[in-house]
Amino acid sequence: MYADRTDRKEGPVTSPIIRSEPLLVFDGDCGFCQNVINRISSPGRPSMEAVPWQSLPSETTRHHTERLDREVLLLRDGHVLAGGADALAVYLRHSPRRRYRIAGAVITFPGVIRCAHAVYRWVARNRHRMPGGTHACRLSPPQP
Repeated sequence: MYADRTDRKEGPVTSPIIRSEPLLVFDGDCGFCQNVINRISSPGRPSMEAVPWQSLPSETTRHHTERLDREVLLLRDGHVLAGGADALAVYLRHSPRRRYRIAGAVITFPGVIRCAHAVYRWVARNRHRMPGGTHACRLSPPQP
């Protein structure tokens, strides 16, 4: 699954990890985030892996920590492929549950994705108030 980045000789090196498949990275300190990932991924195993960003090597996450505090990211080879509602839609489409796969497809429809972005931002700001949320889920104010 993981390989040493020195085996490849292409592009700028931004991560010591190479993945052939995208990886959904979320805030593992947030109980609400963990509950959402667990709900989407069970029963069974999704075809895409989701891991807390805190469990990854700092070389993989250090360029993305500000975003990772605020939104899920879809990463491959240390590069961001998508974030927030866009990343969640991709993950939903890889769920073992049909209803989540359908929801992931619908989210990407024109017009729906715009609403999904607004809803995602609102939920992210209020995740400490959501079921499973704790004080650790609270977002810190953006830095000027």
